[in-house]
Formats: sequence, C-alpha cells, structure tokens
Amino acid sequence: MKIAFYGAAHEVTGSCTVVYANGKTIMIDCGMEQGPDIYENCELPILPSQIDYLLLTHAHIDHSGKIPALSAGGFRGHIYSTLATGHLCKIMLLDSAYIQESEAKWRNKKAKRAGESEYLPLYTVEDATYSLEQFVHCDYEKEYELCEGIKIRFTDAGHLLGSASISLSVTENGSTQTIVFSGDLGNHTRPLIRDPQNPKEADYVVIESTYGTRLHGERVDYINQLAEIIQDTFDRGGNLVIPSFAVGRTQELLYLIRKIKEQGLIKGHDNFPVYVDSPLAVEATEIYSGNLTDYFDDEALALLEEGINPIKFDGLMLSVTSEESMAINTDKNPKIIISASGMCEAGRIRHHLKHNLWRKECTVLFVGYQAEGTLGRIILEGSREIKLFGEPILVQAQIRTIEGISSHADRDMLTEWLNAFTKKPKTIFVNHGADLVCDEFAAHIEKELGIYATAPYNGAEYDLISGVCLERGNLKKIEKHYGERRKESAAFKQLVSSGKRLLGIIESYRGGANKDMAKLMSQINSICDKWEK
Repeated sequence: MKIAFYGAAHEVTGSCTVVYANGKTIMIDCGMEQGPDIYENCELPILPSQIDYLLLTHAHIDHSGKIPALSAGGFRGHIYSTLATGHLCKIMLLDSAYIQESEAKWRNKKAKRAGESEYLPLYTVEDATYSLEQFVHCDYEKEYELCEGIKIRFTDAGHLLGSASISLSVTENGSTQTIVFSGDLGNHTRPLIRDPQNPKEADYVVIESTYGTRLHGERVDYINQLAEIIQDTFDRGGNLVIPSFAVGRTQELLYLIRKIKEQGLIKGHDNFPVYVDSPLAVEATEIYSGNLTDYFDDEALALLEEGINPIKFDGLMLSVTSEESMAINTDKNPKIIISASGMCEAGRIRHHLKHNLWRKECTVLFVGYQAEGTLGRIILEGSREIKLFGEPILVQAQIRTIEGISSHADRDMLTEWLNAFTKKPKTIFVNHGADLVCDEFAAHIEKELGIYATAPYNGAEYDLISGVCLERGNLKKIEKHYGERRKESAAFKQLVSSGKRLLGIIESYRGGANKDMAKLMSQINSICDKWEK
C-alpha cells in the first residue's frame, strides 16, 4: 500500500494524488494547473486505463479540470463525488472544454498562416460529455464499498456546494489503514453552506495549505461594509463593478445583496438593479437555487422553509447572451455588475472594466484573491492605466476591496480541524499550498500538534505500512529565462533592496486601518507619478 503525489505538491493548483492498494489504483482529484509551474512535473507513471477509481473532492477546475482528458485517454472507471459536485462539474467541465476548443481554433488560424503544426485542445466538449457519464453520486457520511477491502466516505468540507473531505479505508493483508484527504477546507460562518466537518478517524491525512501561514483576522461585517460601498457609488451616480468567480463567490455575493435589500440599507436607490453577467455564473446560480437542500446551512434552510430563495430577489438580472451583456452598459442608471473572471484575465468582466474603469463616479470592488501578474492584481496595486482590447484605459474609478471574504480555512482553522481527530494520525502530508507555505505549515503542525508532518514534492511516494519515503520526488525548479540582461550596478541592486523594503512596509499594513493604507498609497503614487517615464 503506497501513496504518490502528482499535483499540487509545493504548488497551489493541479491537485492529483494516487493510492496503490489491494491491486487497485485509486486517483484522488484530477485537477488542472492554473498559473506557472514552480517545479518540474513528473510524468504520471501509469496509463489512464490503469486507474480503477477516481475520487473527487469538489468541482473547482484545479481539482477536476483534467477529468475529460483522463477519460479521453482511456480511463473507464467510476468517478465518485457528491451530487452537488456532479451538477457543478457538468457546467464547469463543459465550459472548460468549450474554452479549450475555442483556443485551439484561434491558435490554428495563426498556425496555418505561419505554416506551423496543428494545435490540439487538451480535450473536447465530446470528451467532457463522456466523462460526465462516469460520475457516481455519494451522500455525506455514508460508507461505500468500491471493492473488497476498499471503502470510502464523504464528509462536508464547507468550501463549495458539495465539497468534501474523503476518507479512504483500505484493508490489506489483515491491516486496515484510513487515509483522509481534506480537499479544500472552507472558511467558517460563510453564507449558504455549513462549516467544515471532521471525519474523526485517520491513520494518514493529506491536507491543503492554501492559507497555511495566514490568518483571516476578526470577522468583517460584510453586509454593512458592502452596503457602504454600494451607497457611496450610487450616490456618485456610478456603477459598482465586481469581478467574481462564477461558482461559489458570485452566489455568496447574491446572498449578501439580498440581505442588504431586505434590511433596506441602501437609501434613495430603491430596487437597484444587480446584473450577473456570466453564462457559467448564471448556470451555477440556478444550481444553487435548485433542490440541493442537503448542502445548505441552517440559516439558508430556514429561508427556504419560509419560501424565500436565499440568492434571488427583485432587481436581479441574469445575463446570458452577448446582446444582454452589451445592453448593460447602455443603461445609465447606477447598478451592480457581477461578472467573471474573478482575476479579470478573461471573460465579460474585461468589457465592463473598459466601460467603467475610466469613470470617476464608478467603483471596482475586488472580493477574491488576485494572483501576481493578473490584470486584477495590476489594477489593485494602483496602476494608473491599463490596456484592454488594445486600447489604453485610464484607471479613475475607485478601487476597493473587502478583506476576509475567502473560501479557504486559515492556518488556525486548518490546525483546529487536524486537532479534532479522535485518533492522532501517524503522518500528515501537506499539499495544495505555495512552495514555502507547505514547508512552514508542516513545521507548524509538528510544533503545535506533535504529529510528524511533511510536504511532498511532485512524484514523491510513501509506503503506508512502514511509513518509509520510497521516492522523494522532483526538487528541481523550473528555470525562468528572461533573455540577456545588462550587468547590474551596485546602485541598481541597492534600489531593488529599497523596493523590497517598501514591500515589507506594505505587507505590514495588511488588516490595518483603511485611512492609514490610503495615506501610504497616496505617498507611493506620488513617487510613481514623479519617476514614471
């Protein structure tokens, strides 16, 4: 019996772990990598046709995004997930396949003109459709036998509708070992869904560490903070534009806006319109509005019992067609526009930014993490001008954030979840975190809980009977080539050092008073204005 790590090892995305036991090969998650690699990936040493079962923790693409490619490559086993995960995968995998095909079509136009070879998509809509037929839906806290000696159980992870931690129990040669895969664990007291539950028993645990070195701080009053931003923007006569992830975050925002409307917190703008402009978000909203009541928290269930839809209200407009999307910006009345993608890298949000970023009366509100190098991060960091569709756009709208809206548990929540196991695990494997975060969280676990913890690299293998590491994995980082560089002077090195010092000062303001951060930002922008060429 052994476990091997082939994704999200010292990286945040692309989750993929394999357990070999009882002559069976069991894959847990089959995610797509999003963003650049840090370490060189090891080739999966097995063919898709050699995988017997796939267990899926939740529908997010970094956990499910390569499933159609696996099926297209010959995987013919069942995919076990919760019912809600299956429903969300239906829209997300088909959407991903459509994007793959569209990108291939665009690339091949260029390739044909340049005489280059044809570009093939990772998978097609047909591949995604076939993979959806392989899903088997499981209930929370019910034990399922995959085959003799191998059982599974799903426990609510509180991260996304239908998200789960998965317990895999294997009896081999008279010995039973239980491995728990945390999946992505959710933040506490979030709208709509329950807090993460703990499976209680484990010999080994594989835990995510997205926020393994960070704390969310005191819970923000999201409703009043959001209401203040809406009121201020509408009073200026502007639109509130919110880049948002289509599945999960958009539905949480609708929940908060419904409460704001219900409590009458916005004055002078009765029945203000709210547009959800993303076909994927619209489909996800319909799923959240369906009959998946087993996945909701008590507050959402109480609303449903009263006949109240938790995420729908008067003034909500769901935009699907291109014509509906374009019409939004012809309406001059103040409105909220929620659109994907959440980091402004693609999708309809870029069109809304083009129409609203240059308007001083408007606000762009970020409610999710903005990865380094993304357009969202560039705007958030104070850029005065960006390019959209080849056109320079001045950034004159107010740029706001609501801190603390995260779908991931922080360091202390992760630690508390681990501490809730009634039997202390032998080993904890830390994955799904940034390079140094994985190592730091593993050290934190050992210090706080006294349990051996390690952060495997891509390709690492461990024997789950003896606990011995069989293969350490690939520790080689990918070299980044930036071309020829001029020799750096001592003065330039000192300038870079000063820049790093400034970043340290900025980081120290995280969670600080908005007034202090605004003052510092103004001073930094003044320096940039003086020295920008």
